[in-house]
Amino acid sequence: MLDYIWGLLMLVSFISSAFTGRMEELTQAIFSGGAAAVTLCISLLGTICLWSGLMRVADQAGLIRLVSRVLQPFIRLVFRGLDPDSPAAGAICMNISANVLGLGNAATPFGLQAMRHLSEENQNAPVASDHMITFVVLNTASVQILPTTIGMLRSKYGAANPMDIMPAIWITSILTLIAGLSMNAALCKLRRRRL
Repeated sequence: MLDYIWGLLMLVSFISSAFTGRMEELTQAIFSGGAAAVTLCISLLGTICLWSGLMRVADQAGLIRLVSRVLQPFIRLVFRGLDPDSPAAGAICMNISANVLGLGNAATPFGLQAMRHLSEENQNAPVASDHMITFVVLNTASVQILPTTIGMLRSKYGAANPMDIMPAIWITSILTLIAGLSMNAALCKLRRRRL
């Protein structure tokens, strides 16, 4: 679906540029936007590699068990019926840990791993389980205590104090988490009644 939206936006831009005589400006915007995207990707690459590597080392060092124990009460509350010692719970804990540190890109491999384990527990059914839906909501809310990636980007683009947004991110993250999990719980109950 997103492919169609982007394609439509590009087509509209091209047509409007052709009719308004601004093809040269469109061409310049394409090249400058492409160069900016490559520069941004390269600048993020170092941060992503560093934190992904640290998360991998933490995983192999047994930190997953420690983090899982700390997060077990939260996992039991949010993912009722999920074994807190399961591989899915471990991957969920590491995903939450990476998101809390503001490392959304480092959280992605753990999120994919968690979803794979949750799908296996759901017997690879074509319909998502309540745990899978809850995990998507939790991952999307992305509670951040330390917004590392955003701080790095703000620093790169010249912010005087890159981390001055932390209180706003804390409030937004917590409100998003509460709203998302509340709506998810209500809709899961409604779905169970219909089944």
